[in-house]
Amino acid sequence: MWDRNNFRLPVVNLTVIVINFLYFVYLEIIGNTEDSLFMILHGAMFAPAVRDGEYWRLLTAVFMHFGIGHIVNNMLILYVLGDNLERALGSIKYLFLYLVSGVGANAVSLCFDMLQGRADVSVSAGASGAVFGVIGGLMYAVIANRGRLEDLSTRQLVVMVLLSLYFGFTSTGVNNTAHIAGLVIGFIMGLILYRRPKRNYRYD
Repeated sequence: MWDRNNFRLPVVNLTVIVINFLYFVYLEIIGNTEDSLFMILHGAMFAPAVRDGEYWRLLTAVFMHFGIGHIVNNMLILYVLGDNLERALGSIKYLFLYLVSGVGANAVSLCFDMLQGRADVSVSAGASGAVFGVIGGLMYAVIANRGRLEDLSTRQLVVMVLLSLYFGFTSTGVNNTAHIAGLVIGFIMGLILYRRPKRNYRYD
């Protein structure tokens, strides 16, 4: 039975989703989110700019998306899964995990592109690294709770991860490095931040 006293509105998750959509709408009003140069000018990841000291792009790129399909896909996953993790961690820890996963995934992706020699021609943006971080954090929380957290099970999350990675590797223009990095960072952050609730014992 639903208990209103134990229900917590996932304020941070909903706020993050709203911010993403508002910034997307703003960018669409003043330009074209599928134009790489336009996205660079408004905060997307671009190695030459980061090397020039614009490190803030590691964060701003987390809230930018290339086209309506890109943002809808990311925000739908976040809407479905983010509230579970926010309730498990608490709002502050959830926001910390989300941002660290997003920024960390961008940093790893940037380093990988530089090693591959394609950083100067690669433009990236999107919440995918942070979203995969949320999935990684949930995976740890589910494992810590012996295979289930609320309505989520280990099998469901594993299937979602495998399908997401499969579609990523079989599609063009997808930053799979950020996906994998976000997943790993999120799992590690879950390990650090999540504590399984203690059972309450009552003796009669």
